[in-house]
Amino acid sequence: MSPVVMHNVVSVDGFIADDNDDVGPLFDWYFNGEIPLVPGEMDEPSPGGMKISKASFEYVRPMWDSIGAVVIGRRLFDLTNGWEGRPPAGEHVVVVSHRPKPDGWHPEASYHFVDDVARAVAKAKELAGEGMVAVAAGDVGGQALALGLVDEVAMDVVPVVFGSGKRYFGSIEGQHLLEDPDLFIRGDRVLHLRYRVLK
Repeated sequence: MSPVVMHNVVSVDGFIADDNDDVGPLFDWYFNGEIPLVPGEMDEPSPGGMKISKASFEYVRPMWDSIGAVVIGRRLFDLTNGWEGRPPAGEHVVVVSHRPKPDGWHPEASYHFVDDVARAVAKAKELAGEGMVAVAAGDVGGQALALGLVDEVAMDVVPVVFGSGKRYFGSIEGQHLLEDPDLFIRGDRVLHLRYRVLK
């Protein structure tokens, strides 16, 4: 069964972007190391020359390699233009949206548009096979957690305080308990944490 992991880079105060969807320094650690994150694919448009620390590489590369499918919201799809049909990780992307895929947009890309979070996670599990399903944090991730569909929460915590912006858990309501972190890795300007969700 494909594990479902809610994941994102996040500020210390719990934001994945500011009020204008700007990530500011949250992704700086992707470019401050010596090891190429994706050897042999260092040109634009993806992944854009990412080089990270050895400690981060030993965590991020295997994690990205284990991803079979990614679930994102329409806002992230629109902001990134779906990474031009080439997601940073995983072979398949499921977009939660009430609008269909744009006409003529990268017909070769394995992108699926589903109008419900639970159905999106189910579709991603089907596509992922034995691989992991990565659910982007934010409103979609928060909804998946509230529905009991998330097995683990993975956070790449960056030492910056935004004060306001787009919350890691979106507009989730109620209390949701996590186990103690079962993974704790200190990178360069990032702390990788992973928690299992208590169900």
